[in-house]
Amino acid sequence: MRIPGSKLGRPTVGLAVALLAVSVIASPASAVPAGPAADPSFAPSALAASLETRLGDRAAGSYVDSAGKVVVNVTDAATAQSVSAAGAIPRYVTRSGAALAAADATLKATLKTPGTSFALDPVSNQILVTADSTVTGAKLAAVKSAVATLGDRARVESLPGTLSPLISGGDAIYTGGSRCSLGFNVRSGSTYYFLTAGHCTNIGSTWTNGSTTLGTRAGSSFPTNDYGIVRYTNTSISKPGYVASQDITNAGTPAVGTTVYRRGSTTGTHSGQVTALNATVNYAQGTVYGMIRTTVCAQPGDSGGPLYAGTTAMGLTSGGSGNCSSGGTTFFQPVTEPLAVYGVSVY
Repeated sequence: MRIPGSKLGRPTVGLAVALLAVSVIASPASAVPAGPAADPSFAPSALAASLETRLGDRAAGSYVDSAGKVVVNVTDAATAQSVSAAGAIPRYVTRSGAALAAADATLKATLKTPGTSFALDPVSNQILVTADSTVTGAKLAAVKSAVATLGDRARVESLPGTLSPLISGGDAIYTGGSRCSLGFNVRSGSTYYFLTAGHCTNIGSTWTNGSTTLGTRAGSSFPTNDYGIVRYTNTSISKPGYVASQDITNAGTPAVGTTVYRRGSTTGTHSGQVTALNATVNYAQGTVYGMIRTTVCAQPGDSGGPLYAGTTAMGLTSGGSGNCSSGGTTFFQPVTEPLAVYGVSVY
């Protein structure tokens, strides 16, 4: 979703720059992202990530429940004991992590239909496959047939609207005739950059605030991923590490069930919950992997904007379906990946 930099960061110099800062302005202080442990609200997500890494396929996904407790799906007593010892809640389920991972791998190899997405839904203990309004007739029948081969390990649901990167023209960060949102300000040593969506940086190399050049594209990855980085060449504007009034000091990946916030120049600030991690999304422009699926709404012009919770940077707005009147599903590129790839950090 291309998003103009709006009110996602501290005000900078000039109207277009202020919009840019509002959209997404978080900056790094080192080549390695600061640890999310600095933000107490991130503790459940950090615990969930730690347990999933340690347990691997012995766990069948995890999520944060309504009481803020980490719940980990298990199929055996030994794994349940490990989960309890770590301070989380074990939940016995029917389908193992290995079985669901195999189903996900099968879909990655066979399901390429534009307008579809899929990811592990830990609450239902299944792979949830969604098909938007463009997937009809023979195409929908083919999707259902592919899912049926997986038995009860997967299910299909309809997704209202059209699944696509959100792009439009407007007041924010521009290249050519396209508008996007600035994600986070980042840096490596004394060199400053900003992150945004890769489907934005693919469009052009020189980025402006509508009247003044901000910088030049230094990297871009889309499809497969959806992130890009622009190096500031303009030294006369401030580059604060804020999203609106929220200071961003570290980066991490949220757990399923976490409440998150998104800002974009088209629709401002909206919140919702994380519903899946490692989602695969089949856009018409290509497939992206490893995405964060949420219930946060977004619209064209919001692409590239920041996903965050408290002081923790989490993602860059990629695409989705729906709008902020009726609601929708939005996918985000995890921000930890471009931070590591480009050797930059928020600050």
